[in-house]
Amino acid sequence: MSFMDLAKSRYSVRAFSDKKVEDEKLQIILEAARVAPTACNNQPQKIYVLQSESAIEKLKEVSKFVFGAKLVIMITSDKNAEWKNPFTDKYHTGEIDCSIVCTHMMLQAWELGLGSCWVGYFDPAVIAEKFGLPQNEQIVALLPIGYPAEDSQPANKHYASKTLNEMVSYL
Repeated sequence: MSFMDLAKSRYSVRAFSDKKVEDEKLQIILEAARVAPTACNNQPQKIYVLQSESAIEKLKEVSKFVFGAKLVIMITSDKNAEWKNPFTDKYHTGEIDCSIVCTHMMLQAWELGLGSCWVGYFDPAVIAEKFGLPQNEQIVALLPIGYPAEDSQPANKHYASKTLNEMVSYL
C-alpha cells in the first residue's frame, strides 16, 4: 500500500473488537514512535502502554473515550526534555513532538490492520493524578488501538476535508 493510500484509508476507529493486539504488532507500533522525528531529536515523549484490565478500568473512570479497546497508549511530554525556542518563551515543542509520535503510531497501526482514535478530550490533571504521573510530564494524547469492530465505520465528517485551494497559499 502506498503512503497516500494508507493516509487516505485510515480513519478514527470508535468501536473495537475483543481481539487482543499481538505483542509483535505492539512492538512495531512502539518502534514507529521511537523513530519519529522530534525537535533536535530530544524525544520528550514518554509512552505508557495501558493493557492490563486494571489500567484500562482506571482509565475508563476518567475518560469515556476508550471505545472498548483492550490497549490504550498514553503519550506524555517531558517538559524538561522538550526543545525550547531561544527567541521566545512561548514556543516549546513537546506537544508538537508528541503529536508527530502519535501520528506515526496511528499510521503504523493502520498498516498492521489495527485501528486507533486520537483522543484529546480529557482532564489532564485528573488523569495525571489517577496514574501518578510526575509533575514534569504533560499528557498530550490517549490512543486506543485495536482491531476495528465489524460495524466500525468512519464518521461522516471523515471525508469532508478542505480542498487544497482552501488550505494552501503560495507566496
